[in-house]
Amino acid sequence: MKDTFLVEMQAVSKSYPRVGGEDFTALRDINLQLTAGQFIAVIGKSGSGKSTLLNLVSGLDQPTIGTVTVNSRPLHNLSEDALAIWRGEHVGIVFQFFQLLPTLTVLENLMIAMDFRNAIPHSQRREHALNLLDTVEIADQADKLPATLSGGQQQRAAIARALVNDPALLVADEPTGNLDTTTSEAVLGVFEKLVAHGKTLLVVTHDDDLAKHAHTIVRLTDGELTSVDSQAMPGGVR
Repeated sequence: MKDTFLVEMQAVSKSYPRVGGEDFTALRDINLQLTAGQFIAVIGKSGSGKSTLLNLVSGLDQPTIGTVTVNSRPLHNLSEDALAIWRGEHVGIVFQFFQLLPTLTVLENLMIAMDFRNAIPHSQRREHALNLLDTVEIADQADKLPATLSGGQQQRAAIARALVNDPALLVADEPTGNLDTTTSEAVLGVFEKLVAHGKTLLVVTHDDDLAKHAHTIVRLTDGELTSVDSQAMPGGVR
């Protein structure tokens, strides 16, 4: 069976202007195809271009040169408004520092995220949010404010929020970078469960233990793609 590529990047470079100097090239001539339904880890040293690659794939930024196609949609020629609409429909984003709204309960944080797409009837939103919180095993924290939760619980809430519009792609930038080892393992378990149920997960990470559980490891060095490796994962995601 032919692989279905969720992400295709062709001859992609990304540069940023610098005051009084030459442009800084964060990514250079990237050619990459990523298969749907996998756990993909992007690794490399600081400044290697990991977050830039994630931003291009998630539609938070556009390439200077080249083409980016995600879920059959060319992103490189969309306007900012069109990109924002596309992100709301197709991408869930998980941040290192959670980015939960502090004055809303966990449940309300999920429900307000549904407003961006407005695809779920208001009468069903509470039940949908509770089901997602149950998926990440914190349904009992639904009516609490984020500050009262542990770091791991806040990250689980952030993952649930990223899933509210049933995105084809879930991206996470250093999702365990602010967590201890035990909590990181619990968050990894949530990711594994999501991939096992068909989600595609793209994670930027410095965490070698997390990367070991990926189907595919993408390595970047100084803005260049140095390798794309598939791996067997005994006891990990299948």
